[in-house]
Amino acid sequence: MKRQQAFIGTEPLLKGGLHCHTTRSDGRGDPADVIRLHYENGYDFLAITDHRTYNYINYAPEVPITILPGMEFDNTFEKDHGFRCFHTVCIGPSKEDGNGYEQDVKLTSGTAKNQEEYQAYLDEIHANKNLTVYCHPEWSSTPARYFEKLEGNFAMEIWNSGCAILNDMDTDAAYWDELLGQGKRIYGVATDDGHGMAEHCNGWVRVKAENNINAILKALEEGKFYSSCGPEIYDFYVEDGKAVVKCSEACKIRFHSDMHPTRIYRGGDAPITEAVCDLQGRHPYKYIRAVVIDKDGKYAWTNPIFLD
Repeated sequence: MKRQQAFIGTEPLLKGGLHCHTTRSDGRGDPADVIRLHYENGYDFLAITDHRTYNYINYAPEVPITILPGMEFDNTFEKDHGFRCFHTVCIGPSKEDGNGYEQDVKLTSGTAKNQEEYQAYLDEIHANKNLTVYCHPEWSSTPARYFEKLEGNFAMEIWNSGCAILNDMDTDAAYWDELLGQGKRIYGVATDDGHGMAEHCNGWVRVKAENNINAILKALEEGKFYSSCGPEIYDFYVEDGKAVVKCSEACKIRFHSDMHPTRIYRGGDAPITEAVCDLQGRHPYKYIRAVVIDKDGKYAWTNPIFLD
């Protein structure tokens, strides 16, 4: 049996937000109010990732929520006839554990003209002991060919609430399978990128970890999480040539893998809480991932199980 890492071990499944803005940059919510809102919505941890402004602080200290150190870095590289850009969420350990950024450090935007040049910025972020997430590829006008050579991102955004609400973009894993099909082991995260208060608390990760910064970062880097806008996923594994997902009530469950048509299982008149996908046939699977969709049209995504 191969079980996806989010469903192995005895640690709790924490609810967390990885991409969040406040009045420290261009968000419209005071940092303390944004933190309180997330706690009221059941979040165990949150990264305040304002643009090019690093943060370690819990601005609502009465709220028992873990704040992941972080920021968002940006680089626009086409401007004449519209735009394309690279945006990167950075999350890292405490200063005591080697984070190279200072509280409130103000970075300037990147000037890279392509992904090869942008790699230097990623390398610097990683040298400062931060993990990185590639942000909202559809909103950024960056199909996979524009960012597929970037190295070191542990994840990419497969849902972004701000882009979904305002632009109907970045709603269901755009371009993820293109990278996975190339053999890149990159995970998928649901985030909010909340600027207005209504954009917060619509997409999150559920991370298998104890509730402290280092444990959460380690679990994220190892893919011990799934992403959701509502449905819950209880298990996901491959055994005897079959992929099995178990979940809260759903109207539809999909299985995805590059070079294979999507397999869809529908509940019909009754909800379903499990689906089994036969992976045996003429063509081998390099990986398999599942998507759960509930009656309200809300999604949850497993990370892939790699089979090669």
